[in-house]
Amino acid sequence: MAASQVGKTEVGLNWIGYIMDHDPGPILMVQPTLELGRTYSQQRFSPMAEASPILKGLLKDPRSRDSGNTIFMKEFSGGILRITGSNSASALAGMPVRWLFLDEADRFEGDVGGEGDAVLLAIQRTATFSNRKIFIASTPTIKGFSRIEKAFAESDQRYYWVPCPHCEQLQVLKWAQIQFPDGNRKDAFYQCAHCHKPIYEHQKGPMLENGKWIASAAGDGKTAGFHVSALYNPHGWLSWGDIAVEHGQVYKDPFQLKTWVNTKLGETWEEITEKLDGEGLMDRREVFGPFLPAGVVVLTAGIDVHPDRLEAEIVGWGRDEESWSINHIVISGDPTAPTVWDDLDNLLLSTFSHSRQMDDLPIFAAAIDTGGANTMQAYAFCRDRQDRRVWGIKGIGGMGKPLWPLRASRNNKGRIPLFVIGVDAAKESIYSRLRIKTPGPGYCHFPKDRDAEWFRQLTAEKVATRYLKGRPIREWKKPDSARNEALDCRVYAVAALHGMMNMGFRLNVEADWQDKIPLKEGIDVAVPVESPRIEASETPRIVATPPAEKPRWLAGRRPGWLERGR
Repeated sequence: MAASQVGKTEVGLNWIGYIMDHDPGPILMVQPTLELGRTYSQQRFSPMAEASPILKGLLKDPRSRDSGNTIFMKEFSGGILRITGSNSASALAGMPVRWLFLDEADRFEGDVGGEGDAVLLAIQRTATFSNRKIFIASTPTIKGFSRIEKAFAESDQRYYWVPCPHCEQLQVLKWAQIQFPDGNRKDAFYQCAHCHKPIYEHQKGPMLENGKWIASAAGDGKTAGFHVSALYNPHGWLSWGDIAVEHGQVYKDPFQLKTWVNTKLGETWEEITEKLDGEGLMDRREVFGPFLPAGVVVLTAGIDVHPDRLEAEIVGWGRDEESWSINHIVISGDPTAPTVWDDLDNLLLSTFSHSRQMDDLPIFAAAIDTGGANTMQAYAFCRDRQDRRVWGIKGIGGMGKPLWPLRASRNNKGRIPLFVIGVDAAKESIYSRLRIKTPGPGYCHFPKDRDAEWFRQLTAEKVATRYLKGRPIREWKKPDSARNEALDCRVYAVAALHGMMNMGFRLNVEADWQDKIPLKEGIDVAVPVESPRIEASETPRIVATPPAEKPRWLAGRRPGWLERGR
């Protein structure tokens, strides 16, 4: 159980190389998905094998016919390496293996093809070998649901103890001992837990060289467990100062702090159990004015499709994903007819006046749910608007699913780029930020005229736990009588923002540039303001304001990022 980028996968690579050379046999290597398995094979295993004369000699040329050296299958004398993803039921239920490597197990499928947990299915492949060995490595996730946390708890729980360069007393490196002089996080140092003297980054080398693993529990008698955080990074890697700076950027935002705790400390995140109250959120509503708030950098939209209407929320995003709900609109009508889609098109072409002395902002990206009613109509609408970043999306639940995928799928009837988004990750982000009570990173602003029903919909779902073959599974549930359209729209607006980020958009970089632009005359930055609300009607007709000059990120400042993400 460890932080990200501290060498977990490298340990597995070296182990596989040793097996191939010294103790050959059948090996199964499992990544969270088949796509990540492909990436692992091409970018990690193949370069290692190519650079090692011994391993290179064990593998045939992949360009030769029937070489037995493919992306997912590597044959060598006395054995075979199979690389797969936890989402492939056939691979997990296939050949028996003596050696098993499970990489990033906390992000594995909870139920593969209805056959059960991916980790248990993979471990079952080793049952016929009495001399089997299983290596599980992962950055942890949520307390009580983390596979690697459970495995580590069953082990002898070894931590790496290092000597202080001053008093030579051994200690486990802890975040609580990181100090920064005068609040300057970049110059962070480690304070010895015994002599309290400062330890600086350049002193790490001898500490790590002279450290040792010490078990802290008896365990089950057969499992060795190791924990290491990013605080142990060698000098020249991510430094204590870098880790402290990142903490300063995220500690006020629970969603980002969770990622920091998982990926930097290598620890599980204990979720807040406080119930979200829609009525309590109403008390935070603000009186808005005629312009977009000064902090809004970009606008996105999330659109939910129903048999008798479209619902959309336009969200303004600022530094550190502080958000403003600009508008929520219901476009009534039959989505099988073109009228509602014409109205939606007009809405997405609208531009909004800003509090700063700058061009009006367009809705820069939109995510439209295609998984519900009128799928083919949604496909058709998105197909012709890809250049405007109107994206067709489909939500999928489950822990470990990324909020926005690395690439789109075209395996759909509409033959459009379809983005499968992790709705659980989006909902966790939204709910954690709804709990933030102070404007700033992650805080959510709402207009005074937003009604109670909208807030009830926004907070309609709750996290529940069910057990699948003994393993706890987290699920988002809503009462059968409740409506959740407001939450769905916000999920899709969040997804659209992350789609932009996947294309190279950097919110805080744009915020730095925008902060230099003065406010319009008579506007006080301390007063929250918003664009005029677009009123819904039975058959709304939304007249779009012709777009002004392209936003700065489209006008040539960084022309590459848009083309790369298309």
